[in-house]
Amino acid sequence: MSWQVYVDSNLLGTGKVDKAAIIGLQGGVWAHSAGFDISTAEQQAIIKGYTAPDTLQASGIRLAGQKYFTLSVVDRTIQGKKGADGAVIVKTKQAIIIATYVGPVQSPELTPIVESLADYLIGSGY
Repeated sequence: MSWQVYVDSNLLGTGKVDKAAIIGLQGGVWAHSAGFDISTAEQQAIIKGYTAPDTLQASGIRLAGQKYFTLSVVDRTIQGKKGADGAVIVKTKQAIIIATYVGPVQSPELTPIVESLADYLIGSGY
């Protein structure tokens, strides 16, 4: 299965995810939804946020040029908010899954979807 299928079926296919991407922990976009272009600088900031969460707390999360207020960085899961919309970011062994939502969808609806895919990828060695 290609990485794009995970984005299209497991994330966008739920009807809860607005945009999504999977990036490598070493950088590089493995798959993404149309128009959700996460820059190299944005990727590096997210990756760094896992080892230095205060950087995300101070400057927020940028995804495809949009800034999200950082709500939390707990273990493998980062949550951000932008008005009624938000983002959930989950790290696996080798990748980071990024998903955004548009209100009325809320983080508690999206987080289990993203974490479930992360669990599957971890179980598959990723």
